[in-house]
Amino acid sequence: MYSQLYFDYNATTPCTKQVVEAMLPYFQEHFGNPSSSHHPYGWLAKSAVEDATTKISKLLGVSPSDLIYTSGSTESINMVLKGVCRKQRNKGNHIITTKAEHKAVLDTCAFLEDDGFDVTYLDVGSDGLIRIEEFEERLRSETVLVSIMYANNETGVLQPLEEIASLTHKNQSLLFSDTTQALGKVHLDKVLQLVDFACFSGHKVYGPKGIGLTYIKGNGEYDQLPSLIQGGGQQKRQRGGTINTPLIVGLAKAVELAYRNLDEDTLRIRSLRDQLEAGLLNIELSVSNSRTPERLPNTVNVSFPYVDGANLLTALSPQIAVSNGSACNSASVEPSHVLLAMGVNRSLAYASLRLSIGKHTTSDDVERAIEIISSEVLKQRESNILWERR
Repeated sequence: MYSQLYFDYNATTPCTKQVVEAMLPYFQEHFGNPSSSHHPYGWLAKSAVEDATTKISKLLGVSPSDLIYTSGSTESINMVLKGVCRKQRNKGNHIITTKAEHKAVLDTCAFLEDDGFDVTYLDVGSDGLIRIEEFEERLRSETVLVSIMYANNETGVLQPLEEIASLTHKNQSLLFSDTTQALGKVHLDKVLQLVDFACFSGHKVYGPKGIGLTYIKGNGEYDQLPSLIQGGGQQKRQRGGTINTPLIVGLAKAVELAYRNLDEDTLRIRSLRDQLEAGLLNIELSVSNSRTPERLPNTVNVSFPYVDGANLLTALSPQIAVSNGSACNSASVEPSHVLLAMGVNRSLAYASLRLSIGKHTTSDDVERAIEIISSEVLKQRESNILWERR
């Protein structure tokens, strides 16, 4: 077992024991292919998938037919953005997104630009929120898709989806929202009624890696997207390939456990978040990058002036697992694009930490994290001549 404190739950979560136990029979004992329709092995596997889908759909407040299993949110994002654009190309070629989206959205939009689509990247304010007036101004008759994430993975900020959805649908455009970080942290039934498409990943909610969901609201002509992966005709011909029974069963169990005590867990985790944020903001000149009242209950993002971000992360790594942004962008030596989009200057963005709390975090863990980070920030500053001359 690692000796580090773990404060990187937005990157991934440990797979819960009950989830592993739920999956195990479908690796060996009940190993049938759900598409094998002529014998009991296939029937049992198909039944397990159907039961899992029904369970998830009830918890999310959607129809089972609205759900397509994928390998995770990145695939779902590609499936929706590319699928909608292919299907709607005769109606328009304009997409609206934001500069603070996950890289999976931004990179897919860049791909679509190369394919002839026109993408508008909305600015966000210092609070991380889009400006509704600007959004309304950028909508066009040829806007086929709006892609705006609900919960930001780096700051925890929640976008005003009710207003966004109203304007999008008034413009007769479709709305996709990356809801990956919200699952298991906040209720989503109202959110899913507002959007046309959403996505989820199992490993963000104490489930297995390699499994996710695309939510496609069943509204007439838009309930079928062109398949991103062809082959076999599985899942209403929208995602070819053998259905992964064990991981689907595991995902359903993880979602079930997340919803079992969601309100109580949210209150506890929010209290720990506030404790952590208050402690880090006691460090001289530190600045919070999560400033809105409407945000995830578990996420803290703080900048520390006069500190080298790379050196800080290296120094902290033996004792505490944290990040300076999305794990999916960890190969980059650049500061967080989300913070830059919020107007944080590059040196301050580079000297920032994202800490995310999970169900195994304790108050003692939080106090220890505050102590470790405070001590290390002080050490870093003592060797910085600019700190002495401030």
